[in-house]
Amino acid sequence: MYPGTRSNPIIIEGRTQATTSLLGKVLLISSLGFFVSGVGIFLAPAFYSTGVFWLCVIASFLLIFAVRATRKNPPVALGLFLLLALVMGFEIAPWIMTLLHTGHIDVVFNAALTTAVGMGVLGLGAQIFSFDYRKVGSYAFAALLGLIIIGVLGMFFHFVSPGLYAWATLAIFSVLLVVDFMRIRNGGDGATAVELALSIYLDGLNIFIALTEIFSGGSRRR
Repeated sequence: MYPGTRSNPIIIEGRTQATTSLLGKVLLISSLGFFVSGVGIFLAPAFYSTGVFWLCVIASFLLIFAVRATRKNPPVALGLFLLLALVMGFEIAPWIMTLLHTGHIDVVFNAALTTAVGMGVLGLGAQIFSFDYRKVGSYAFAALLGLIIIGVLGMFFHFVSPGLYAWATLAIFSVLLVVDFMRIRNGGDGATAVELALSIYLDGLNIFIALTEIFSGGSRRR
């Protein structure tokens, strides 16, 4: 028996405990983000306008970078993340409120339930199965950039099928979600709990929006 053999279980157990702790923190922070977004959706109709929408779009991009830029100051990063979640709630409020006011409450409920269950299943799968998630993540990110370009061009030339776009969004962010859960399983790859929660939150939010579009059979103005 090698001298280090007896200590191996302790190392493995410690790593497992650290990973479990990180996963718990990430899920808590991301869940808080979803709750804050819900509050944003509820508050937005009181003062919503087209100008507010575009202001939210710009602010959300800036806040994403700000969260990552303040990674060495967790309380500030957390505060910026929650502010981002509120802004994202304002941003998607018109689409969600349109569904609710047109009698599609079931669409919102089913999309939220499917997102929650799907995230749970994909998260569990990421803890069980193994693959080169970094390579898969790079491919998924490249596909996301392509999807964004297609979406922007589609705003002007209207050649994009809304249904196909929603399915593509669902597929890409589902893959990114698995990749992010595997990053957590691997200890975060140097990312903080807030950064990981931001990724999980954005994955889940985009999956939810894609599902509302698929379930409603309609298209959202992009």
